[in-house]
Amino acid sequence: MQLGKVPAAPVPDGTMQLGKVPEAPAAPPAAPVDAPPPFQNPYGSVAAPAGPYAPTAADAPVNPYAPTAADAPVNPYAPTAAVPAVPPLAQTGAPGAPGAPGVPGEPQHPFGAGHPVGGWGNPSGGTGGVGGPGEPGAPWGSPQPAPGGSGKGKRGGFVALVAAVALVAGLAGGAIGASVSDKGGSGGTGASHSSTTVTVGNTHQNLDRAPESVAGIAAKALPSTVTIKASNSSESGTGTGFVFDTEGHILTNNHVVAPAAKGGKLSVKFSDGSSYDASVVGRAEGYDVAVIRLENPPKDKLVPLPLGDSDKVAIGDATIAIGAPYGLEGTVTTGIISAKDRPVASGDETGAQSSYMNALQTDASINPGNSGGPLLDGSGSVIGINSAIQSNTSGSGRAGSIGLGFAIPINQAKWVAQTLIKDGTPVYAILGVLRNDDYRGDGAQIATAPVRDTPAVTPGGPADQAGLKAGDVITKLGGIAIDSGPTLVSEIWTHKPGEKVEVEYTRDGKAAKTTVTLGERKGDN
Repeated sequence: MQLGKVPAAPVPDGTMQLGKVPEAPAAPPAAPVDAPPPFQNPYGSVAAPAGPYAPTAADAPVNPYAPTAADAPVNPYAPTAAVPAVPPLAQTGAPGAPGAPGVPGEPQHPFGAGHPVGGWGNPSGGTGGVGGPGEPGAPWGSPQPAPGGSGKGKRGGFVALVAAVALVAGLAGGAIGASVSDKGGSGGTGASHSSTTVTVGNTHQNLDRAPESVAGIAAKALPSTVTIKASNSSESGTGTGFVFDTEGHILTNNHVVAPAAKGGKLSVKFSDGSSYDASVVGRAEGYDVAVIRLENPPKDKLVPLPLGDSDKVAIGDATIAIGAPYGLEGTVTTGIISAKDRPVASGDETGAQSSYMNALQTDASINPGNSGGPLLDGSGSVIGINSAIQSNTSGSGRAGSIGLGFAIPINQAKWVAQTLIKDGTPVYAILGVLRNDDYRGDGAQIATAPVRDTPAVTPGGPADQAGLKAGDVITKLGGIAIDSGPTLVSEIWTHKPGEKVEVEYTRDGKAAKTTVTLGERKGDN
């Protein structure tokens, strides 16, 4: 197939698009969860084993001045009934009683086990997992009852937590009281005791954040970073985007808006909570770039993020990623540029090949839902679009950050976006050859024979005019080493149609070079 097209090669293990946060699949019934042991007093004493020489009560000296029970003051507020035992801690959102089905993605109590709750939906959350029907609620939404259980277990767990905090506070108070009492007993007075609390002066000035700090950059970029929700009759998901210009265009990933591409629904939410309907302007599946446009937004919302120069990025430069990982809107993480010009072939959750990029690699934590969000440099300029991660999760397991994230360089994404805004159709540079995906040597080999009646080298095409032939192995393009077919595609797509690039190749074991003027293909089909 032509290198300009998106080939159907298998995706390298673990590399996937960050994606919209997909609707969670139904889970099989979960096994019962053992309740934790009853609440214990962490400061309770444990009786030590008695030794043969252990003193007995009779051996203890008698204090003639020890107060008796009659001397103790009466507390008029003391409880008259025994305090009931505190029930064991409960995990709100955990599977219910034995035999009850588990509910993946159920909102968790802030103090229980599990992932934080948050996302597009209302504060109390929905019934589905992250990105699923209803969308999860805000991180501090009200706790939901555990499946199969009553509200009592949840309430009991919370009481136990309060009891533990109260116990510690009580002990601390006792220690402080003893200290004051000792000082009073040695001749000191309560009035002479001074506090050790230190108060910082000029609090407002201390809380100001420098514009070049991470907090300063985030404060400026968050209002122009949006959460995108796309849906159709069969799927829905969330992703991220950012304001591209003052005309209402939002730049994001193709795979974020794909569910709304053919008659679906698309909406955009700003950091202040305001939402607007949107429509797709154009999509480039091969580049994994898309442009959407807001419908009737106020002008004060359309503050474009400044675009940097991704060609000038250096390994080790600071990075800041903003997005909605797992629906948690407005999440900010930091890292560095770990590598440049990293060839990445990414696919969606189904494993289908869909895009290539010569990516910026970063260790800033990005996860599903970060897709389409800005990767900023230390000055707050956009240097990339967060698009894919390397994951150690296989099969149906949910991927997560392991510090290997990939972003489309903004120089490439900007040109693609401008092309899409112009006429809605993506444009790709092509070499005009078919690739041999079975080749396992160094470089990328041109197919050795026609494939389904299509010649290995397109007659009259760019490669043919430059003298390349079937079976040639391309080792460098534009001075960049080529180690595989996907690397060749990624490198070709960093160029524009009509550009001249030098190609180094081997034929029958002999090295050679030529210059190719890249051709053009419009559209993804």
